Amino acid sequence: MSALPDSDVASPAARKLLAWYDNHARDLPWRVGPAERARGVRPDPYRVWLSEIMLQQTTVAAVRAYFHTFTTRWPTVAALAAAPEDDILKAWAGLGYYSRARNLKKCADAIVTDHGGTFPQTVEGLRALPGIGEYTSNAIAAIAFDVPAPVVDGNVERVVTRLHAIETALPQAKPEVRAVVAGMLDADRPGDFAQAMMDLGATICTPKRPACLHCPLRQDCRALATGDPERFPVKAPRKDKPKRVGAAFVLVRPDGAVLLEKRGGTGLLAGMTQVPTTGWTARVDGETGREAAPFQTFDWVRCGTVAHVFTHFSLDLTVWRASGDLAPRAGQWWSPPDKLAGEALPTVMKKAIGCALPGTF
Repeated sequence: MSALPDSDVASPAARKLLAWYDNHARDLPWRVGPAERARGVRPDPYRVWLSEIMLQQTTVAAVRAYFHTFTTRWPTVAALAAAPEDDILKAWAGLGYYSRARNLKKCADAIVTDHGGTFPQTVEGLRALPGIGEYTSNAIAAIAFDVPAPVVDGNVERVVTRLHAIETALPQAKPEVRAVVAGMLDADRPGDFAQAMMDLGATICTPKRPACLHCPLRQDCRALATGDPERFPVKAPRKDKPKRVGAAFVLVRPDGAVLLEKRGGTGLLAGMTQVPTTGWTARVDGETGREAAPFQTFDWVRCGTVAHVFTHFSLDLTVWRASGDLAPRAGQWWSPPDKLAGEALPTVMKKAIGCALPGTF
């Protein structure tokens, strides 16, 4: 387990924060609220894990619908483990960071195969599972099992750097922030404390125009005392993202079906569905012209360019469209118009198809 606070007695800041949380906790579909917790209702580790994986670098608003879909189709970790990976990728399409979806399947398999369908209840046991790093293992341990582990996401970093006016720039300040959280947390209610810190950052201590007047920690906040809380957290200068180019080729059959194919099992968007495209990656450009089309016998028409931003680079994808019919190659298939929305298409490919066929999505 992670180190406990120096004392089992909650810090004054934790007591203020938990009192605020008891009255202002967000109503989230994966959460057991403080009133329910007080009545002895325990969180479902599966729902906690699933929500934490979905919420990585994604907003609560974006996750709600996906969480509902997943928990309806696969209400338990055993059900998710039994699902084909392709079905999981299709349900995940549009949520981004697709390695998370593949690791979701691997993790579910490991829990069922190696742990009898039961989540480990320690930070170390959780950390050993596929796709679970330091933050996620601490979050699941604290929220699902009340392990007093420090949980630090972007919201918590903002709260703590403002509370203590930490001048060290992120990400270098992460160990300092984590130490502060470990010293603050309430050992009796570590799950509620973790979620209270997240809620405070999401609803009160926001990046812009924080509602300091309503903050339960305003009297303790050093950044507020300086008169400029928005200056924190201090961040190192961002490096410009490289821009890559490539092309996407949307071949449409007379009945409206679109030719699709599956990407390879490694690299960016591994295992996802796409229209034929050129060999762009995060490091190299792909061809953009008509001469790069996979089927030269068709009359390709340029439809425009779509832009997409990945974690480490941005992409301008020139979109070409042609009409015709052919026998699909290995790994390719025709997807009828009413099936396209259910394919495992990443957002960039939906953009490309939408450029060629407006109104498709």
